[in-house]
Amino acid sequence: MNTPWKPNVTVAALIEREGRFLMVEEETPDGLRFNQPAGHLDEGESLIAACAREALEETAWHFTPTQLVGIYQWPRPQGDITYLRFAFTGILGAHEAQRPLDTGIVRAVWLTPEEIQACQNRHRSPLIWQCVSDYLAGQRFPLSVIRHYGKP
Repeated sequence: MNTPWKPNVTVAALIEREGRFLMVEEETPDGLRFNQPAGHLDEGESLIAACAREALEETAWHFTPTQLVGIYQWPRPQGDITYLRFAFTGILGAHEAQRPLDTGIVRAVWLTPEEIQACQNRHRSPLIWQCVSDYLAGQRFPLSVIRHYGKP
């Protein structure tokens, strides 16, 4: 029996400070790759809560999403997974310098848009640069476009 197809829902945080974006360098099956702080939506979790959680787990920075930058659908070239990414921007909070980063995260690093663009061959997916490009172009949507029914 075939398992019904469904996309993998993910969230990503576009966190900009003084012209630099908070990125993570992470271990992947293809080697070390760059990504925004990002991850999967947990059962029962809102997209906004997931984004705040993933940013903290992967960077040790608190983050409060305030706007949606975009929704991105990307089927991997291998054809095995389709990602549905919700990318948010928002307010950077406190840093917990002693907090351990998620398993597989090598480091959190602040990069300029030029540095991010220059290392596209090391991006986890083409969504990374597209999200930054959309952010830089001023693309923003209010969080009211997302309705979560259930526990916050």
